[in-house]
Amino acid sequence: MASHEIVVRLIERWREDAGGTYQSWFLWDQRLKNFRAIRRGLQAVVAEIETDTFGNAYRGSSLETVVHSIAEQRQIFRGADHAFLWKPKLRIPDIYEHRGNQQAFGRFLNTCLCGNDEAELIQAVHALDRQGIKGLGPAVANLLYFLHPTLAVPFNTAIVNGYNALTGAKVKLGRWDAYLAMREGVLALNAAHRTRLSNDLGAIAGFLFDMGSGRYPLPLADDAPDALSRWEADLARIREENAAHRKAMELARDQDHTHTQVQGWLRDLGRALGYDVWIAANDRSRTHGESRLDDGCLHCLPLALEEHRAADAIRLIDVLWLDRGTKRVAAAFEVEHTTSIYSGIVRMLDLALGAPDHADARYFLVAPDARESDVRAQFARPAFSRVHELDLRYLPYGALMAHREAIARFGTGMKGLDAIAMPL
Repeated sequence: MASHEIVVRLIERWREDAGGTYQSWFLWDQRLKNFRAIRRGLQAVVAEIETDTFGNAYRGSSLETVVHSIAEQRQIFRGADHAFLWKPKLRIPDIYEHRGNQQAFGRFLNTCLCGNDEAELIQAVHALDRQGIKGLGPAVANLLYFLHPTLAVPFNTAIVNGYNALTGAKVKLGRWDAYLAMREGVLALNAAHRTRLSNDLGAIAGFLFDMGSGRYPLPLADDAPDALSRWEADLARIREENAAHRKAMELARDQDHTHTQVQGWLRDLGRALGYDVWIAANDRSRTHGESRLDDGCLHCLPLALEEHRAADAIRLIDVLWLDRGTKRVAAAFEVEHTTSIYSGIVRMLDLALGAPDHADARYFLVAPDARESDVRAQFARPAFSRVHELDLRYLPYGALMAHREAIARFGTGMKGLDAIAMPL
């Protein structure tokens, strides 16, 4: 078992690592946007199970859409979808063909969606475990994390390996009792290092993931006088490699259009066309050019949207254009630079389907030109059937970059964007 001092040194090194999960995932601004979207997706799974419309296949199901949005966060959840893929020869996981098991899974998800109490969450896990559903194990904890990030610990091979390496435990994959035991140990470890970690258990899960992936070595288990110094030398070498990795990442960012840059284009275009502009609440303080991204933009939404039941999600829409006279939303934009389109679509659905006064708004998914096939493939999924009600359009970066100045100078209303955007 690693000593307290060793763990402290490792955590501090991990927090500095540009390529580690702390900086590349946990502090990633898009991470938080996934929580509400995944919750909404799991609500859809429960509703389909209750009405017996879930079907008997993983492909094309509402569950696939949710799990795919988790697995796309590859910094820590790479391969999270494997546990839910239907394996016909093994008949696992047995929630597609066995109606009773499917209903038990639905009850479990519903309990976790509705409850906020730790004891209730643990009871739900025990109830699911007693059901003995073949092939449905602790990988489900990856769903629970996005419902209760302070209570549920993500679970995969690398996280387990990291936990075992640090603590000397022998947790094995595939059993809920092993997961619950590991969870207790992770909570204790997190409490001991809370000032360097977070109440959000994603932080310590990321640390364990990087440990289990072999990113950071532990000191050799010997009594040689130079063992600790050799370990320090290894960490120093890794730190130098990380510095080089950081420079490579910065160079790659400089060679591409950033999410913030595209928001800036939309901000300037909206203002030039005479609209008030709203920038996502968690992006407003970002630097764009010589100023803040939200300079000249609204600092609060109109009262009707502020009091809306989905206000928390609407505030996170990347860019909104509002009519200065009516205060109604004229256009909503979600910029999907590299991430899943799922969470952005959920936010636009919250606005479109829950706020009838804004029913005439236009909706645009703004993404790199190379992502068109990915965007269209996503929209072919049955889970996105309601999106067709939005008349959502795909706006490629290239078209926006090439024509935004001409639209700003000669355009009126939405005609210019309609000319360069593509229907989905």
